[in-house]
Amino acid sequence: MPELIPLISQQEIEEKIQETGQKITQDYKGLDLVVIGVLKGAFVFLADLVRQITIDLEIDLVGASSYQNTSSTGQIVFTKQPDLELKGRDILLVEDIVDTGRTITKTVESMQLLNPRSIKICALIDKKERRETQINVDYSCFCLDGFIVGYGLDYNEKYRNLPAIFELKF
Repeated sequence: MPELIPLISQQEIEEKIQETGQKITQDYKGLDLVVIGVLKGAFVFLADLVRQITIDLEIDLVGASSYQNTSSTGQIVFTKQPDLELKGRDILLVEDIVDTGRTITKTVESMQLLNPRSIKICALIDKKERRETQINVDYSCFCLDGFIVGYGLDYNEKYRNLPAIFELKF
């Protein structure tokens, strides 16, 4: 049975998301913001983040996956495309975690085909040490190592419901 080691408390997450939401509000004031969550992992973070952004925005979702068990397969599968018109709009892609960078890079490439005015990335967790592609995360709440779960992050679809972030030790 895996062991869960606490890393970031629910309160620490809430405080960092509030700070990030304020920064996004300032940066996108007067722009046509569409916040797009990358399913499945970003749904918890996305919900809390958009409540902290105090300017008008629209929300959409995309589905992209590359993980099986604890490692990336290297193959990106899109399971859902955006529903909104994105041409000429300012997109903020919201991810639970940017790890190797392959999934978010492919997601950005896919979004660029829709001719937005701009695309930026916001991640709850930025795991820079595992990066395999050149991708810039514009807004990140935490930089962590290890295999982490909770607050939307999963291991084989389990642990997403935990209110804090934990390292999963096998």
